[in-house]
Amino acid sequence: MNERAKITASHLSRQAIVYLRQSSAAQVENNRESTERQYALATKAHELGWPEDRIVIIDEDLGLSGSGSVARSGFARLTAEVALARVGLVLGLEVSRLARNNADWYRLIDIAGLTDTLIGDADGIYHPALFNDRLLLGLKGTMSEAELHVLRARLNGGIRNKAARGELRRGLPVGFVWGDEDGEVLFHPDEAVVTAIKSVFERFAETGSARRVWLWFRSEGVKFPLQMHEHAEIRWVEASYHAIHGVLANPVYAGAYVYGKTRAETTLDASGARKKRIRHLPRDQWQVLIKEHHEGYIDWPTYEANQARFATNTRPRPHNDPSNSGGAVREGSALLQGLASCGHCGRRLRTHYSGRNSAPGYHCSGERLVNGRGSYCLNIGGVQIDEAVTHAFIAALEPARLAATLAAAERLEADHEATLRQWRLGVERASYEASRAERRYRAVDPDNRLVARGLERDWEESLSALEAARAELARREQERPRMLSEVERASLLAVGADLNAVWNAPTTSARDRKELLRTLLEEVIIKVERDKLAAHLTMRWKGGALTELNLYVPRFKPQIVRTDEDTIALVRRLATHYPDGVVAGILNRQGRKTAYGHRFQAHHVANLRQRWKIPNERKAESSEGELLTIKKAAAALGVAPSTLHRLLNDGIIGGEQLTPGAPWRIRLTDDIKARFSQDAGEGFLPMREAMRALGVSRQTVLQRVKRGELEAIHVMRGKQKGLRIKVIRQQADLFDYSS
Repeated sequence: MNERAKITASHLSRQAIVYLRQSSAAQVENNRESTERQYALATKAHELGWPEDRIVIIDEDLGLSGSGSVARSGFARLTAEVALARVGLVLGLEVSRLARNNADWYRLIDIAGLTDTLIGDADGIYHPALFNDRLLLGLKGTMSEAELHVLRARLNGGIRNKAARGELRRGLPVGFVWGDEDGEVLFHPDEAVVTAIKSVFERFAETGSARRVWLWFRSEGVKFPLQMHEHAEIRWVEASYHAIHGVLANPVYAGAYVYGKTRAETTLDASGARKKRIRHLPRDQWQVLIKEHHEGYIDWPTYEANQARFATNTRPRPHNDPSNSGGAVREGSALLQGLASCGHCGRRLRTHYSGRNSAPGYHCSGERLVNGRGSYCLNIGGVQIDEAVTHAFIAALEPARLAATLAAAERLEADHEATLRQWRLGVERASYEASRAERRYRAVDPDNRLVARGLERDWEESLSALEAARAELARREQERPRMLSEVERASLLAVGADLNAVWNAPTTSARDRKELLRTLLEEVIIKVERDKLAAHLTMRWKGGALTELNLYVPRFKPQIVRTDEDTIALVRRLATHYPDGVVAGILNRQGRKTAYGHRFQAHHVANLRQRWKIPNERKAESSEGELLTIKKAAAALGVAPSTLHRLLNDGIIGGEQLTPGAPWRIRLTDDIKARFSQDAGEGFLPMREAMRALGVSRQTVLQRVKRGELEAIHVMRGKQKGLRIKVIRQQADLFDYSS
């Protein structure tokens, strides 16, 4: 069948898409001929009958793989246009340009068959709706996918075989370079780089912590070498924790050749899209591991010991994990942090601090049920235990006192010398940079000021850096002598003769003491028997030796803090009449305090009632008349609360108060109600007129009313509103006591 016969007017009325793809950026840059051939397909589409305005070139996938591992926006756009029936022809140089995986390829064939879209390549034009053409396109797609698999298998096989011999040249970490021989790995020719890498391992052997190595680099101001790739220049930067940890964890520094430490995995995210990730494999799954492949900064046993130390510095794992550890050394005063274990259940003990002096203590994180409640199976103070372990540790060091002191003196000298060596190498490096800048400046034509000015500026900057490095080196050399003097050595030996003095010296931090304990101690098992007031310690030393210690642990008797008895009695009286908040206010007005000297609040009163089982039900009043608060009584009588307070103060009416500071209450009897009237009766006079009629003061009138000698009412309406006193004229001689 003629290829052109497959092209109909319906196809020509739609677009012709020319799809371009190459697998990598290197192919796009170097294989220009293949790119030109793909662009030339636009001419073929024009020859087949499509006008130029309906020919679309999709080239945004240049440099992307067609294996389906990466997203191709151009192919997605092509598929969308075909699905919308806007495309009459899809042209590609070959099937592999469109897709290298059958998932994408068959999806395109299915959609093209449904929308009557043609697919063409260098061999011809195919209609996916026709059986023979569809069969041929399927075979081409399968062969394209198989071709990719074969090419990849050949390349990966050659890479693995070369890596198995240790000859595959990959990126080396800073501090190493490739030699001329196959698989030859050499130290970096820059002495400063080698010295910096060696300092990392020396400091880790001393401190046992990557973080403390990093802090030493920062405190001493020592620069760290950084190389982005194999052919890049070394840059000296501030040391980072990631760089220090990477050096300590890299097996290449231990002389090993490693290949296949990671594996690429493809997963689906929540939206169904492919997502690639790099998974770090455990050591037993590495593809290639050749020990002693080249000379390293450390040997392989030292590397494994460092990794074990890393494992102990990490966060503690679950109890059933055999690699469970106590973590890195911290700043707290609990000496057995990370070393103490529970003698009852075997769990690692945790530390806590209590009291004003933050006394250390140890407790087991595992709980057990006691009387239906959870409790720690071990909880004990750490002061006495730390002292016992310290005495045993110092006693174990008795034979090595002098040797330890001399080693400490040598370490001080070595540390200072290592720091100075780094700065001397820095001065040499700065001197070389200044010399190179000078040579570059002198080699240029002086009349070419465009170039000479930049080189002159670089020369001046390098000279300034050289002067700064020399000044810093001189300052550090003057801070301390290069070697310990005889007087200093004698003083150090005198202090070292008494390890107790060194241990308890103010300059010896808790962190230093913990580091010293970890050099010899592997574990301290603590078992407490409260009924016998005893604690049993088992010290397991490195090497397997055991030391048993028995301690007398007196029972702790906490100080009993209680609220005053009279306060509790008062709360018992008030709780039956007032809510907790009102009771707290009464106690505060009387100046009472809680057991800890604080002001009372509602929850304090509630806790007291709960502790002493004080009910808070309101008791019914059995006496005559209803007992009401001032506010409720004022509402019942139709007066203001301030009026009742004034009448209470004047003694006109009576009230009740459980205790000083408690709210007043009025028993609303018929007699009290009779003292409040709407109108004044005959004989009732205002206070001033009553005072003039009786010839006495106001206070005297009120006193007579209290004793019942005068009758008084409170008028609540009209001009007579207020207190009225009943005065009888015959009582004029009421205050005449001469008879």
